[in-house]
Amino acid sequence: MERKVRVAQIGTGKMAVYTMRYVYEKGAEVVAAFDINPAVIGKDIGEIMGGENKGIVVSSMENAREVLENTKPDIAIVMTMSLMKDVEEALTLCAELGINAITTCEEAFFPANSNPGITNKLDEIAKRTNCTITGSGYQDIYWGQLISSIAGSTQKITKIKGSSSYNVEDYGIALAKAHGAGLSLEDFEKEVASVDKISDEERQAIIEKGEYLPSYMWNVNGWLAEKLGLHITSQRQKCVPQTHETDLESSTLGMTVKSGDATGMSAVVTSETEEGIVIESECIGKVYAPDEFDKNEWTVYGEPDTTIVVNKPATVELTCASVVNRIPDVLNSKAGYVPTAEMGELCYRIKALNEYVK
Repeated sequence: MERKVRVAQIGTGKMAVYTMRYVYEKGAEVVAAFDINPAVIGKDIGEIMGGENKGIVVSSMENAREVLENTKPDIAIVMTMSLMKDVEEALTLCAELGINAITTCEEAFFPANSNPGITNKLDEIAKRTNCTITGSGYQDIYWGQLISSIAGSTQKITKIKGSSSYNVEDYGIALAKAHGAGLSLEDFEKEVASVDKISDEERQAIIEKGEYLPSYMWNVNGWLAEKLGLHITSQRQKCVPQTHETDLESSTLGMTVKSGDATGMSAVVTSETEEGIVIESECIGKVYAPDEFDKNEWTVYGEPDTTIVVNKPATVELTCASVVNRIPDVLNSKAGYVPTAEMGELCYRIKALNEYVK
């Protein structure tokens, strides 16, 4: 592509500050931005980024169709919510307009195993309008490609086990609430944990209805199985509340999380496969105490056993850089809803993004 890649930013919260800056630093440009927050609508994105004005003001999502039709971006970065049902409207709009889209919605990483209805609908529209929809972010490398690369150097695998923790304070109120942060243990049991105390048949029925609430690792396990050529025969998850012995202040929730209440949750997803390889992954998202930090640890068991640990990853920046570096892959992809497992390895972009677009 001879011109700059044109990007629309949907959602201009904490993480968008990084994606928009990274877009400019990678030789692309933001041509439109949208939000539902009255406090930022009308602001120049340069102000939101903490720099000079860019001449692009944040529009209301109510005007998104008109603005997108006028600005004609090549791709939209959707950074709003964590579930497919919550980003469905934005992704559908992009698909209908033939605009490629990449989202940090965690379920969107591999949504076919948790909400096939929305996934198939988006796939059908995107194929008709010749664009690509996908999900990416931190998990693209640290819960996905990193593990598949280790697997590539292993002779025999019996089990893959992973755990990753992150501070919900860094990602906004929607994510914090999705993790049950701030709930009493009784409310956590009712609103979060009880969802998975059901049979496989009951869970599948809920999935088919589009009403399932997957933890992040539910979709990661699906992605890993797809990448490694495994066929999942059964999958289950268990959500356990996390607590702390003292009160913790949460600026994101705007409240004090009382001692003994849920600071967030641990979600463990276990997948069994036809090939005999078990994938067991855990994500721990919570309001951190002062001495806690992000950690990512995975072990591939077999011949040989291999463990990799990443302490204190800059999860927010890594998420945003992964999304921006994925842009050429999305633009070069086949049409439809395409998980990044089918797009090849995520690479560092030393040149302007348009130079990687066919």
